[in-house]
Amino acid sequence: MSFLSFVNDPATGNARRAFLGQSGLLLSGAAVALMAGQEALAKGNAPLASDVRILNTALGAELEAIAAYQLGAESGLLQKPVLDLAVTFQGQHKEHADLLSQTIRKLGGKPVSAKEKYIFPVDTLKSQADVLRFAAMLEKGAVSAYLGAVPVFDNRDLARAAASILGDEAMHWAILRNALGEDPVPSAFVS
Repeated sequence: MSFLSFVNDPATGNARRAFLGQSGLLLSGAAVALMAGQEALAKGNAPLASDVRILNTALGAELEAIAAYQLGAESGLLQKPVLDLAVTFQGQHKEHADLLSQTIRKLGGKPVSAKEKYIFPVDTLKSQADVLRFAAMLEKGAVSAYLGAVPVFDNRDLARAAASILGDEAMHWAILRNALGEDPVPSAFVS
């Protein structure tokens, strides 16, 4: 099930409420906060399983974003400055995914793997602007997803780390909107 399907599937119930929406981070702060969740594991904290599920959902979204940026990079539609930007953003998603995977393992969980194939709207990607719109939509979804996740983490260190990643996703979204000639910050609030 893709992340977007997960989010829109009414059967996911609490999991969907726990992680709403879709998918330059300084890893030192986020890494410290995410790894701090190991203390909860040592104490046998029952809500830890919920946090691991949320982290795995985030990891799944990051893996989907990595694949989407790969698609964009290989499309031949992105010109040099935009291609460099896409590769940079993909690299940041890889950093997020690596850190999430490490954290899930440290908490005793098993990280989800990337899918063999993602279903992307390939037939609608005919220009650089189309690729940018697709990437912006994914980044906006990631902002919403992390925004939904932050308050439901039982471990507040994990919540802080998710908020740090949320900030990175919001910057991606704003930069992509700007590259499209759109208002990079269309509203005073993110929802």
